[in-house]
Amino acid sequence: MTVEDEVTYTVEGGVARIVFNRPEKLNALGPPQRERVIALLAEAGATVEVRAIVLTATGRAFCAGGDLSGKTAVKKVVGGTGPGVRSAQTLIAAVLDCPKPVIAAVNGVAAGMGAQLALAADFIVASSKARFAELFVTRGIVPDAGAAYLLPRVLGLHTAKRLLLLGGDLSVAEAERLGIVHEVVAPEELDAAAQKLAARLAAGPTVALGLAKRLLNQSLDSDRVAAFDREEMAVAMNVWTEDSAEGLRSFAEKRDPVFRGW
Repeated sequence: MTVEDEVTYTVEGGVARIVFNRPEKLNALGPPQRERVIALLAEAGATVEVRAIVLTATGRAFCAGGDLSGKTAVKKVVGGTGPGVRSAQTLIAAVLDCPKPVIAAVNGVAAGMGAQLALAADFIVASSKARFAELFVTRGIVPDAGAAYLLPRVLGLHTAKRLLLLGGDLSVAEAERLGIVHEVVAPEELDAAAQKLAARLAAGPTVALGLAKRLLNQSLDSDRVAAFDREEMAVAMNVWTEDSAEGLRSFAEKRDPVFRGW
């Protein structure tokens, strides 16, 4: 099976679907698969026709984390630094920095890097069988894939410590209670629910959504003055888009806007 078969990519109706297709490995992602996902996110982000992205998987797991099969993979993890760790960090950054809305349709367990991958998305639609596991310390491994940066911002500091220092799980019910999961559905309804949300986002003002996403993701890392300056720049950039003009026209004409994505 080629890496193109292990991570598939399709575009339809303005929605790109990136599907992890290694069910026999619980969709663990080794370096080749990670590099393909990074490249596909960059491609989708730069393609005008793509206006929303869905990350999902086949089988009973969303992503079991990094592929640790084989001596080389284990050596890279134990080594602590190097291309393996950087590759995982780059993968999470690719989701956070993608200018299009990203939906994680989580069909089962999302563990380690897989949990970070889901939590980095803008929306999570989850199967009732989903769970989020951070088991690094149970294997004597320091959390990676940006976990110590991402989890406190998404979950809060003490929940992040509980998961990362005790090697815990976050059930889908608890994730929903914390407001992390946008919607929980029966397993057979997951694809339809994710597609419905993706279609809604794909019909929106794509540039404005991307700029708003950037402002939100940067907000916890900046002071008020810097945040306000970035907001002013984003507003100035967006005002020249066709969707901005359409929004004003539709308001004046008392009708729903029809956004085109630019």
